[in-house]
Amino acid sequence: MEDYLTREIDRFGELLLAIAHKMGLFLDEIPQYPLSDLDAEFDRTKLPLNLDTILAQEYPVLYLVDHENISERGLEAFVELLFHSDLEESRKQEILQDAINYLDNKGYYSFRLHGLLS
Repeated sequence: MEDYLTREIDRFGELLLAIAHKMGLFLDEIPQYPLSDLDAEFDRTKLPLNLDTILAQEYPVLYLVDHENISERGLEAFVELLFHSDLEESRKQEILQDAINYLDNKGYYSFRLHGLLS
């Protein structure tokens, strides 16, 4: 029960942050960082994800879901990290939109990802 309440509080905070961004009240930008830093972080935390393999896929979201068995929250976090990297902007937008479509179809509304839409 405690985990459920913590997750719901986090989601409520994400909603408030998304609203603040839309209203222009929260102007701090998250800095862009190199993809190599993201890949190094996966190695450091012993996550069995190979960023090059994932990005080489035509549909990285489906690859993560089908082959890596990533959870909805894991997918949300992965896409948010990727979105703030130095990956090509059009590729980031494609992956973001695919992730949003996938999560929406699963009935999982991500305030974090919807807040990243331009």
